[in-house]
Amino acid sequence: MNRNRLPAHVHLYRGPGTACSYLPGREATSEWVDPGILHKALYDRLIEFGFRRSGEYVYRPACLGCHACIPVRIPVARFRPRRRDRRCLRRNADLVSRLMPPAFTDEYFALYTRYLAARHPGGGMDDPDPEDFLQFLDSSWAETRFLEIRDREGKLEAVAVTDVLDVGLSAVYTFFDPDESARGLGNFAILEQIRIAREQGREWLYLGYWIADCPKMAYKARFLPQQRRIRNNWIEVDRPGD
Repeated sequence: MNRNRLPAHVHLYRGPGTACSYLPGREATSEWVDPGILHKALYDRLIEFGFRRSGEYVYRPACLGCHACIPVRIPVARFRPRRRDRRCLRRNADLVSRLMPPAFTDEYFALYTRYLAARHPGGGMDDPDPEDFLQFLDSSWAETRFLEIRDREGKLEAVAVTDVLDVGLSAVYTFFDPDESARGLGNFAILEQIRIAREQGREWLYLGYWIADCPKMAYKARFLPQQRRIRNNWIEVDRPGD
């Protein structure tokens, strides 16, 4: 099997162009895998080619003339928390994490709704439908877990939706209490996913796409060392600014 080529039975379908959500004034296009052929073992292969899951679907950017979306993964065995990470861990020393099966609960949905209203006001995501919750976050073919993060009194602070792969873990989506911004819950969730992947003996934590010119994506570049998929090759990055 040639590890540098997509499996022969994987056919890609290009979607229509839409306004880019990350870089103003640009058009975004994605290519999609036929959802009828998807299964966990295949996704283990596809994620190495820069693909990403959204609900039942798997896609990767295919924008004409633009290569700004760069897949990022962290080699968890070699990751070492930096000063910022250690401060984050100390701030959140009272929190407890556990992996749970994906489910719809009123508690999850209330936190999800508050997060979207605070982070994406007026963007079409700030009034979610309960029926869309698991359609967006879960999948019938993936092995997905909800990483619950609670304080010692049991208050739900964050949920990090995580796909479990043979090659590693994939951070699908994280939502958290917008009133707890001082905690750095998004960063804490990544640190917990790194810890869990290492404890499980997995090689990578996949973080999705990093875009150098998008401030919302800047946090992904801080987790070092990391690998970025550039021109169909995973390139090692171990210093800020590389």
